[in-house]
Amino acid sequence: MKKTSNLFALLFLLTIPQIIFAQDKKPKVVLVLSGGGAKGVAHIPLLQALDSLHIVPDLIVGNSMGSVIGGLYAMGYSGDSIEKITKSIDWDKLLGGSMSLKNVSVEEKSEFQRYLVGIGIKDGKPTSVGSLLNDQNLREYLSELTFPVYNVKDFDNLPIPFRAMATDVVYGKEIILSKGSLAFAMRASMSLPAVFKTMPYEETLLVDGGVMNNFPTDIAKQMGADIIIGSDVGGGMEPKDKLDNFATVLIQTSMFPSNIKDPENRKLCDILVDHLPNLRFSTGDFNKSNEIYDDGKIATALNLNALATLAEKLKGFKQRTHELPQVANEFVIDTIVYKGISKENMALVMARTNIKTHTKYSTKDLVGGVDRAMGTNLFSQITYNNFLYDGDKIGFVFEGHEYAKNQVNASLHYDTYRGVGLVLNYTARNVLAQSSRLIVTADIAEQPRARIDFQKNFGKNKDWWWGSELYGAFLNQEIFIDGKSADDMLYNAFEFNNEANRNLNSLKSYAGLGLNYNYTEVKPKNDPNLNPNVLSLNNYNFENIEINAHYSYNDMDKVFFATNGTILKANINRSLLSDVNIVFTDANLTDFSGPTNGFTKLGFGVEKRMQLKKKITYIMGFDANFIFQDKLKDNNVSFSDYGYAAKYFLGGIIPTSGNNRFSFPGLNEDELNVTQFMAIKLGAQINPIGKIYLTPHFNIASVGFTNFNEYIGDAFSPKGNWDNSKEASLLLSGGAAASYQSILGPIHFDASWINNIDKVRLFFSVGFSFNPSN
Repeated sequence: MKKTSNLFALLFLLTIPQIIFAQDKKPKVVLVLSGGGAKGVAHIPLLQALDSLHIVPDLIVGNSMGSVIGGLYAMGYSGDSIEKITKSIDWDKLLGGSMSLKNVSVEEKSEFQRYLVGIGIKDGKPTSVGSLLNDQNLREYLSELTFPVYNVKDFDNLPIPFRAMATDVVYGKEIILSKGSLAFAMRASMSLPAVFKTMPYEETLLVDGGVMNNFPTDIAKQMGADIIIGSDVGGGMEPKDKLDNFATVLIQTSMFPSNIKDPENRKLCDILVDHLPNLRFSTGDFNKSNEIYDDGKIATALNLNALATLAEKLKGFKQRTHELPQVANEFVIDTIVYKGISKENMALVMARTNIKTHTKYSTKDLVGGVDRAMGTNLFSQITYNNFLYDGDKIGFVFEGHEYAKNQVNASLHYDTYRGVGLVLNYTARNVLAQSSRLIVTADIAEQPRARIDFQKNFGKNKDWWWGSELYGAFLNQEIFIDGKSADDMLYNAFEFNNEANRNLNSLKSYAGLGLNYNYTEVKPKNDPNLNPNVLSLNNYNFENIEINAHYSYNDMDKVFFATNGTILKANINRSLLSDVNIVFTDANLTDFSGPTNGFTKLGFGVEKRMQLKKKITYIMGFDANFIFQDKLKDNNVSFSDYGYAAKYFLGGIIPTSGNNRFSFPGLNEDELNVTQFMAIKLGAQINPIGKIYLTPHFNIASVGFTNFNEYIGDAFSPKGNWDNSKEASLLLSGGAAASYQSILGPIHFDASWINNIDKVRLFFSVGFSFNPSN
């Protein structure tokens, strides 16, 4: 009996550890978040509910937007902090918003966003693969958000282990991302085909995980999940009545494998937070993210009892510590590794990035350096999220994806003044010299124009640059001379401009010296002996050489529809040569060939844009340009009378190519030719909805037609009529423009009234014009 008792006691003691182990074994709780674009914001209320119930998952598996939300949660952000992040995001800028004009190098601003389409050429073959949205801002933002875990390269070592789903587009299989850069994994998981660029990974390319598995609960089960909490915003297969547009059909077709397996994956959930019945918005409605967040509360609330029951069940178990790792806001860079940057571009990129070793930086400083490098227009994208670390030493990998050396670009345009045209552009980088750019652009139209531009950066920091430009225009337009108008005149212009510049700030301002040569010919389109013109003009030629000193400042945030920033330009020019040759058909008028009196030009212009409210931008501008003429010599003719081609041209809505051109709504392009003017413009840019803009504007100017001394006496009390007088005159216009930022380029419709002739003139344009953007 005693032996039996001892045997039972021994067996009992042996089973105690097994009983304790069974009681202590925590069920593995896995949170699975589906993809769904903007609808992924609906996941956030579930995360907030988990926080309030003290449920910490043992693993998170996310796809696409679910991988972004899930990745942030896995690295320690709370549900509340993720809500604040999504509500503070400028989604238009983040998703496809191009780089701000503020971050473009000053020598590149005039070429930024000039063309509708572009393709790289390498070895005679196209190399560029386009996408609908630009992801540079998105990748930079993800890198900033994930910096607190820069030293975590195994996702099992995050506060909550994490997996991001992607699709191998080369071999057509699922990829489970578990190591490397968290920012890269998030971005790769949401590479919706044709919308975002593919992501290079090892020897293949990755696209959105939703192509193969949008709601990857089966992966959670394979990884040992005992309890699966699934949040589904994806939607599965769309019914026939919703397949009524190209985008929906394309997305459904590209995600067949995922949509087919979705019903079975939903069945694997122990708690299914099904958002589909409550979501009012679609995949691309990021501007409705606040409403989507509210929609996400509904399905979460329906599952609170089940979540509370799970929380109660988990009370007896120790859970993970869920908090964001604490890292210093600033750090010292020990090592910088540059990848994917050609030898010819390396010096310029390093100078623009201006990130140095053994110097303290923040993540925003790194983003600023990347943006400055992107501003060289050399790269389609730059990444820097592959951080290196060794103890307390931090380095980072700066990887560029350069455009091809040779690029061909194109755009279409139409406007009231010039009609329709096709702009073709060839841009070559580092072909003629290192750190150089060659541009050849032609406007193939009824009134053709062309330009060749060469530019080279030099100096230790590449802040010095030389620019040479040849410009030619062959225009058929109405000519106004001394208030007289003549139709069907041929206006042929040739310019050769050369500048040596020094960047004062590589993103904002520069100053320099220039030498400009201009040749202009004006003649009737038809034989003046058969078809006399009101000017009695047979031929007019003007040749002009000027040296100049100039200053330019530009920190506008956008090329089109800017909401904030300043443009300031100032110049002083001195004539070295001004020869005129004029032949009349009227025997009573005297022909002449020889020089005019010399002159000095002084110009200043500023435009300021300031956002008063989110949808309203205030616009103010001022221009003052004067010509100071030398005294007439015996062998000269008056510049005021014969210097037409070197005076200032006012008129038009959009900026005009060529020197001495200034826009003035209400006037036709180049309608008014003056020697002096001061102008003020006031306006407001209102963005009522989407990409639609309304711009009421008011313009006033005092203009003169003779020398400065005669003008300035009446400049502030002008008495003449600008359309038929040589006296100082008041120029006044008011109107409004309706515009739309289309995929073809800006669309403008303007109606403006102009004084003296008392007319309302209409203007319409669409597309990217040949004229410089800035």
